[in-house]
Amino acid sequence: MIVFRTALLAGLVAAFGVQLGVIGLAGAADIAGAGATFPYPIYAKWAEAYKAKTGISMNYQSIGSGGGIKQITAKTVDFGASDMPLKPAELDKNGLVQWPQIMGGVVLVVNLKGIAPGQLKLDGKTVAAIYLGKIAKWNDPAIAQLNAGVALPDKAIAPVHRSDGSGTNFIFTHYLSSIDPEFADKIGENTSVEFPGGLGGKGNEGVAALTTRTDGAIGYIEYAFAQQNKLTYTLLRNRDGAFVAPDSKSFQAAAANADWAKAQGFYLLLTDQPGKDSWPITGASFILMHKQQAKPENARAALNFFDWAFRNGGQLAEQLDYVSMPPSVVNAVEQSWKQIVGPDGKPVWNGPAS
Repeated sequence: MIVFRTALLAGLVAAFGVQLGVIGLAGAADIAGAGATFPYPIYAKWAEAYKAKTGISMNYQSIGSGGGIKQITAKTVDFGASDMPLKPAELDKNGLVQWPQIMGGVVLVVNLKGIAPGQLKLDGKTVAAIYLGKIAKWNDPAIAQLNAGVALPDKAIAPVHRSDGSGTNFIFTHYLSSIDPEFADKIGENTSVEFPGGLGGKGNEGVAALTTRTDGAIGYIEYAFAQQNKLTYTLLRNRDGAFVAPDSKSFQAAAANADWAKAQGFYLLLTDQPGKDSWPITGASFILMHKQQAKPENARAALNFFDWAFRNGGQLAEQLDYVSMPPSVVNAVEQSWKQIVGPDGKPVWNGPAS
């Protein structure tokens, strides 16, 4: 059973069978992690299945990528999780290794009466203008031009954004910065940015909640949160000019040409990839661990969990529209785990647990 410090939506909790509580001291065999909310739904599912199979708990604090980076840097958890990959120099500075564990998509969701999921079309320039405060009404000509035949209301737009440091913020702002120079100049890309207005929600769950209860809202969240909360997602125009829907197929299309082998320290971004079927705001979620481990048994338990997830978690990932890492990447990742050593200098992980 997973226990979290973060308050989660009741509907999400019911969907995943996760009991709320306060994280306590993990037992010797338990695994402690903290970080990104983007992969929370699949980590919850994986941990539930792993607990049933092995009896080992994976206690994960869904506190955002910024918090996860801080906690792993401070060595208060066995692993951190971030949707913003750290650059090789930063990894070296803090004695960390990272790898991609899962891929998924950030999607735009709206709260507009009469608009069905996938009915509204947007593009990067228009979304950037909304979050810059330049487009303030849903019937603005820029939106209307993309949505011929759709009855757009004369209603104020309420942009909802992340209030905490998060990898979802990074993926979203990295995408908009690559599309719109003004957005790049005035807001930029980072885990935490200053938006000129709108409403701030903590975590993917906070943005989902605010969007749900705010008439005229638009927000950006991880796809599984949109699915579980039955939010109205939009189509988005990709680099090839096609309007695509967010789902596992469009996330896979965006990830298809990713060359992880050439990515130093697995530093690779998947936004605005070419291909007519590619979802433009696709991203990977990364795990961070220290190279030097004072408690090798804890590190070994964590790596056993992630190995199990790679090899047995694909079906659960697909059910939530995440994209599993391809076998070639898994092999490269597990080779990189040889860098993680105990006090004796020997690798803490030598292959799957028997």
